[in-house]
Amino acid sequence: MTIQPHISQPHISTDYRADHGRRVPIINGVERVTANNPSAMTYMGTNTYIIGEKSVCVIDPGPDNPAHFHALQLALRGREVSHIIITHTHRDHSGLALRLQEQTGAKLVAEGRHRLARPLHPGETAAFTESGDRDFTPDITLGDTERLDGDGWALETVLTPGHAANHAAFALVGTGILFSGDHVMAWASTVIAPPDGSMRDYMASLDVLLARDDLAYLPGHGGPVLSPLDHVSRLKGHRLNREEAILARVQSGDRTIDEMLAAIYHNISPDLYKPAVLSILAHLEDLVARGAVRCEGPALADGRFHPA
Repeated sequence: MTIQPHISQPHISTDYRADHGRRVPIINGVERVTANNPSAMTYMGTNTYIIGEKSVCVIDPGPDNPAHFHALQLALRGREVSHIIITHTHRDHSGLALRLQEQTGAKLVAEGRHRLARPLHPGETAAFTESGDRDFTPDITLGDTERLDGDGWALETVLTPGHAANHAAFALVGTGILFSGDHVMAWASTVIAPPDGSMRDYMASLDVLLARDDLAYLPGHGGPVLSPLDHVSRLKGHRLNREEAILARVQSGDRTIDEMLAAIYHNISPDLYKPAVLSILAHLEDLVARGAVRCEGPALADGRFHPA
């Protein structure tokens, strides 16, 4: 099978200074404080955003980390916090929400509580179970295109499931800025880890963003995405190329994810091995659902896959 490339690779930008714990102005009325929790999954740390002047909202308060909590206290000093908004309930984004609410009295806002993208198969254990914040319960739930108005600012919800079932982006009304969470980032493509996430949902959510005219994204990790439509188009093309590469490996005789990974990924670092396995699984799960591939039993990481 010959793979026809859909589009070139996304432009990966690592030109970013975290300034851990410091309040960094982005535009008028928007500031960033980056948590010092760098890793292979979080890049240089989780970005917390503060929107407004006197009465503000906080988007993704970040991990339950004493140093980051102290940094937010300093950044918020003298200001009221009306809302704490969560793009999705992974603990590196929502872990500090309850502590910050206890201090400020702010309302917790999200699409909903943490949940899996699909039910567990018999005998299956969810990957990254520890990262899901099942303690979080929003005071206010927002559906697609719903608007939240504050003191001098307004946000509109853009539901973007895929990385997480309850993932939402938030458009800052009147600015062209979209807080994209982990759905789209400049430094890497996001991890889709079934059953927490869904490749089918993720691809549909990319199309949601392609139908918009945002000027820039402020993501949950790393620096801004400054040419968002081009970047999202390239991300979509990258995933379609990966899907075709996986399908080609199945048709050429690979039956396990380990076999496919060895052929598709080269010199992968140990800390990215599990995310790579889950990424291939996410594609295979979607291909099985669409009838392009079949599996001996449920599509699992240790499954055996065949051409349809």
